[in-house]
Amino acid sequence: MKKYFIVFGLLFLFNSCNKNTVVVNNPYLPNYSFSVNVDLSLPSNSNLQFAGNGVKIVGQGAGIRGLFVFNTGSGYTAFDMACPNQNLGACSTMTLSGMNAVCPCDSKLYSLYTGLCAGMTYPLKAYRIETNGTVLRVYN
Repeated sequence: MKKYFIVFGLLFLFNSCNKNTVVVNNPYLPNYSFSVNVDLSLPSNSNLQFAGNGVKIVGQGAGIRGLFVFNTGSGYTAFDMACPNQNLGACSTMTLSGMNAVCPCDSKLYSLYTGLCAGMTYPLKAYRIETNGTVLRVYN
């Protein structure tokens, strides 16, 4: 019987350390499943070829309010354009401002490197990215 507890304990430990596990449950933002391909060879996405630049991806199936995809220099980040500390409403779609996303509801700046904003409860809603040649797959 003792062996079973050890086995189940180890399984729980390894499953809880999965890097794809969502840690933050934001009550303002729903979890939608989606998958969007971003082709880096297209002129509209050419900024992503250089570190410190980002683009907006909007349209059907791109997150809640659209996506920010950002080149950190060592990889890419993808965040939702919905303000993470506001109810979804008329002013809760963020804008891109250099290396930051700005929430027009409260003028708070969120880093596109980390998704964080000093003093705020919730970070930007992050999404997963897979790189395949010149195409990024952003998904949840």
